Amino acid sequence: MPNQSVQSIGVPEVQSLIQEANTLVLDVRTPGEFETAHIDGAVNIPVDQLDPHLREIVHNAGGTMVLVCQSGGRAEQAADKLSKEGKDDLVLLEGGMNAWQQAGAPVRRGEVQRWALERQVRLVAGSIVLASVGASAFFPRTKWLGAGVGGGLVFAAVSNSCMMASLLSKLPYNRGAACDIDQALTRLGAR
Repeated sequence: MPNQSVQSIGVPEVQSLIQEANTLVLDVRTPGEFETAHIDGAVNIPVDQLDPHLREIVHNAGGTMVLVCQSGGRAEQAADKLSKEGKDDLVLLEGGMNAWQQAGAPVRRGEVQRWALERQVRLVAGSIVLASVGASAFFPRTKWLGAGVGGGLVFAAVSNSCMMASLLSKLPYNRGAACDIDQALTRLGAR
């Protein structure tokens, strides 16, 4: 559930905020997703790498911080973590990079185009379910593998966290060279 004290704003409002001098854009997607397309000037610190640096970010990064991910879920997680640590000037890009790109807002694109993590989860989960249903004609117990994946997806929706996405984010395909934590913290004013 999103933090009620953190406001979600649309693309035009975020574009206006970015024009102000004291606004930071923190993209919490994987480095691979960030390299594919990101908002110009955004800093990339994946949500799964925030925890060890929360205190530094909160106490040293001034101004408004716009949190961005692919569709909003990871940005909500980051907002929850940062607000619990004391960062109060946070806003979420409503709809994430999906909304940003659908609005035709400018993006910086990398040479390598990767699938968004959410799309990868859909491919893997769907493939496992399809394979388990097909295999269940010969091995009836394999249907439980599909049921387990379905249960995991329900849990992911309810908890707003996805173990499959977390595992996929650690694959070399999703680890790009763009995420240098020290450089990101320096750009955020935390070092």
